Amino acid sequence: MRFFIFALTLILGSQTAAQGTFQPVITVNDRAITAFELDQRIRMLEVFKTTGDLAKAAREALIEDRLKDDALARAGLRMTDESLLTAMSEFAQRADLDLDQFLQLLGTNGVSEETLRDFVRTGVSWRDYVRSRFGSQVTITDADVNRAIAQIGSGGAAIQILLSEIIIAAPPERAAEAMEVAQEISQLRSTSAFETQARRVSGIPSRENGGRLGWLPITNYPPQLQSVLLGLSPGEVTAPLPIENGVALFQLRAIREVQTATVTPTAVDYAAFYLVGGRSETGLRAAQTLADSIDTCDDLYGRAKGLPENVLDRQSIAPADIPQDIAIELARLDTNEASYNLTRSNGENLMFLMLCERKNAATEDIDPAAIRNQLRSQRLAGFADALLEDLRSSATITTR
Repeated sequence: MRFFIFALTLILGSQTAAQGTFQPVITVNDRAITAFELDQRIRMLEVFKTTGDLAKAAREALIEDRLKDDALARAGLRMTDESLLTAMSEFAQRADLDLDQFLQLLGTNGVSEETLRDFVRTGVSWRDYVRSRFGSQVTITDADVNRAIAQIGSGGAAIQILLSEIIIAAPPERAAEAMEVAQEISQLRSTSAFETQARRVSGIPSRENGGRLGWLPITNYPPQLQSVLLGLSPGEVTAPLPIENGVALFQLRAIREVQTATVTPTAVDYAAFYLVGGRSETGLRAAQTLADSIDTCDDLYGRAKGLPENVLDRQSIAPADIPQDIAIELARLDTNEASYNLTRSNGENLMFLMLCERKNAATEDIDPAAIRNQLRSQRLAGFADALLEDLRSSATITTR
């Protein structure tokens, strides 16, 4: 009899422990998360070598999985067994294991195959759902890709400068007169006086706002000009800088150091498309029409088809080798932006100048398609986080 009572106690005790294992510890919209599931997720995170508070991470992840499962059910989405098996195999490959080897690793650490199945099913289904729901709202432009590439290799501190500019037209017959005016302006120390002169004598569109430019990295400017600009104090103006058919002046308004550095370019890829008419109304209208009809430097090849070879000149050269007037124009441009402030042939031809790319050693081997996919994934993740937050705020979550 004593043995019977002892055996019965053991049986009832094990049944009670088992029941406790499958008791709900969290409820999300009336859907339970059991102590067993929580223990399984913690064990799986240990196998994944996750750091931090694993109990807290497991609870949060399981709550999010319930919220995701609810949204997937409302959308009528569920993976087929075949797709799930493929997804599990792909997940195992991340650890350089086949699926059987990975399941064996999990089993050795007390993690069931069903735990992995639930984890992968929810994760992959949610990813596909987010892509189908928000994919049409995500557009990654070439400019987005180029900006991201330009940031690769950045770090530390960089210098940015705030300038105002004056470019005085100086064809050969007016060169002496233009230089005299420039010499007088170079003595100014007042920003308002410089702006007044920019509106009066500058020959480029920035004259409309007094020649003011926005913050630009010092590395955008040609090396020979960087030291000149850095030698200025706020309010000071450079000595007149002769350029082809003109004279340039810059006034330093401010200088600052920023933590996101722009890598110094090793080469600048740019294109010059020459239009007849110089800065006449006809020439400027043709330049505006060209700007409205293209998006990238490569589009210029189509516009140059059937025209003389010297109409389009595209080069990729070191910054120090770029003619100074072109380098000054390129400094204010972003990738695939254009200007038409410069002329050639004594003003007879208008130069439509377009920045194609600033190259640096850190970005030369980067795949733009991979960057595009990365940016797309980041933006989709933003939509997913916002949706999950909405689901959480409207959910009933209880902890026991």
